[in-house]
Amino acid sequence: MQTIKEFIAGLPKAELHLHIEGTFEPELMFELAERNRITLPFESVEALRKAYDFSELQDFLDIYYQGMNVLRTEQDFYDLTWAYLEKVSKQAVRHIEIFFDPQGHVERGIAFETVLNGIHSALVQGKKEFDISFGIIMCFLRHLDEEDAFKTLDSALPHKDRIIGVGLDSSEIGHPPSKFQRVFARARDEGFHVVAHAGEEGPPEYIYEALDLLKVERVDHGNTSLRDEALVQRLLREEIPLTVCPLSNTKLCVVDDIKNHPLPKMLELGLKAMINSDDPAYFGGYLNENYEAVSPLLGSTDQEKKEKLLLLASNSFTSAFISEAEKEQYLQEIAAYSQTDSREPAQE
Repeated sequence: MQTIKEFIAGLPKAELHLHIEGTFEPELMFELAERNRITLPFESVEALRKAYDFSELQDFLDIYYQGMNVLRTEQDFYDLTWAYLEKVSKQAVRHIEIFFDPQGHVERGIAFETVLNGIHSALVQGKKEFDISFGIIMCFLRHLDEEDAFKTLDSALPHKDRIIGVGLDSSEIGHPPSKFQRVFARARDEGFHVVAHAGEEGPPEYIYEALDLLKVERVDHGNTSLRDEALVQRLLREEIPLTVCPLSNTKLCVVDDIKNHPLPKMLELGLKAMINSDDPAYFGGYLNENYEAVSPLLGSTDQEKKEKLLLLASNSFTSAFISEAEKEQYLQEIAAYSQTDSREPAQE
């Protein structure tokens, strides 16, 4: 049978919590800065990589928005997205639903269409070359006001054929979901799926607001839900998916040590959790690395761990905004993969 690392490497999986701007590796950032004649405040790739050392969410966001400034043209957004696709195509990723932050670009004078066209064209090419299906989710920046979010939603309406949903991200503390209740209501009326970051650093009350006021279909992160038993029971009852990001939580000190990550407890309780990479260039790992980081916590034997890994992968597909037929197809891929592993002779 395969080792756990080998098993993860070939396990079909989906990624539902991925910020495309968070895949900006230092090498590409320098390459695009040179192409666009932008001077970065770092002497080298190595110096920039050293700056990817954060103590909290805001420290990360500061450098995250600084990196955004390098993205100027449709080709830049294509190249950023293509670099991500090349990586995950080697990680058995079969479906992705990626976030992008148009407000972080429009406020710099970059047209909404420039951003979307570059990202979408790369994803279409990735579907052709790598057979990775995709959806695009536009996020509102919660540190900005709701009126700005309404303007962003207006910009998205002509592109409903290419944007499947809206989300909410950026600095959580002090910016509760209730701040965006009206714009989310309109987004739902327009037929968009709705998700929101809640319970990463914020209290369980933020998750309640995301459910009750924004009426989200998925909760991004949701770590602090475990502090509230009634909330846990509700998430179970309503089968609300939690898009959990282990390496992100550890890097941003939301969790003090990966050994103390709440994911195993979530699975033990029956919550519909899955693994994602969030902002992998900044947090030290793409999807497989996140699976590998938590795998030691999922059981005392390889068989127990593999069963939990199969559950996590299954959750990623059943929580996706795709048809029931597509979900069934991916679940069959997982089942076939599991059977192949069990038939392999043990390595001496």
